[in-house]
Amino acid sequence: MLRLSFSSSELAIAALILIIIAAFRSKIRTTLDGPFEPVTCGDPSITAASEIFSFKTMPVSGPRSYPGRIGIVGDLGLAYNMTTTITHLIAPDCYPCSFPQTPIHEAYQLRWDYWGRFMQNLVSIVPIMVGEGNHEIEEQWLDKDLAPVDRSITPWLVAAWHPPWYSSYHAHYREAECMRVAMEELLYSYGVDIVFTGHVHAYERSNRVYNYALDPCGPVHITVGDEGNREKMAIEHADEPGNCPEPWTTPDPYMGGFCATNFTTGPAAGKFCWDRQPDYSDFRESSFGHEILGVLCGGWGWVGWGAHALCIHAC
Repeated sequence: MLRLSFSSSELAIAALILIIIAAFRSKIRTTLDGPFEPVTCGDPSITAASEIFSFKTMPVSGPRSYPGRIGIVGDLGLAYNMTTTITHLIAPDCYPCSFPQTPIHEAYQLRWDYWGRFMQNLVSIVPIMVGEGNHEIEEQWLDKDLAPVDRSITPWLVAAWHPPWYSSYHAHYREAECMRVAMEELLYSYGVDIVFTGHVHAYERSNRVYNYALDPCGPVHITVGDEGNREKMAIEHADEPGNCPEPWTTPDPYMGGFCATNFTTGPAAGKFCWDRQPDYSDFRESSFGHEILGVLCGGWGWVGWGAHALCIHAC
């Protein structure tokens, strides 16, 4: 079944689309026989006249599946800077991609179609997984999802969502504090290794951190919202003079309301912002790019952004 939804101003376009679909409905194929075994190749096509594409399923988890790489990008859109990002993702050997936010959250259908056409060269050869935005209910699901994980089989736990918990940029500073307060202990208890987020249009990588304190068993938080959409790049930091926002201006209505208060411990105790780059912030830069997560073996991996890389050991 194909469902179309249009506003009143788009009825004429909708009628034309329905006529075209009716003319070609006999050529549309939407099913693939499955499930597929690991490392299986396929050659699907959308219509009888379309190009034939190919895909390859992921390998089964185990020592022979290493080394492997995953590309992580956030806040994609339709802009010139995005062209460079996608070109770089296509250039290396194939690896899966994770998007910590649906690419465009607008209701303008033509923009979605443009985005799909633009991304075709990548997503037709690389498997992708799109993460949720900043408006989903996740805590109960996350607990149930993490509980059965056997770390002897799954040595790495990587989480991805849209708004960052640890960001030193002025843009969206501590907006997701209610989410962090509600869920950080859960991720810590299950030993999550890396968290990828977007939302802030810049790059930042944390040290291992838990509750704003350096902790060798806390996750590394990586913000990769720098993929080049049409919104501006975040360049100002909350720790720079005059940039610390008032606490009451920071809540995001999608994430629980007001939870961000002054720090009670550490170098920033009694303040809402640090007066220098926070200890939890390892590296930050306002440039366009994308992240690569490489897994070398069961317990060792690396993350790289541009010329900067970090070796990580699973907890």
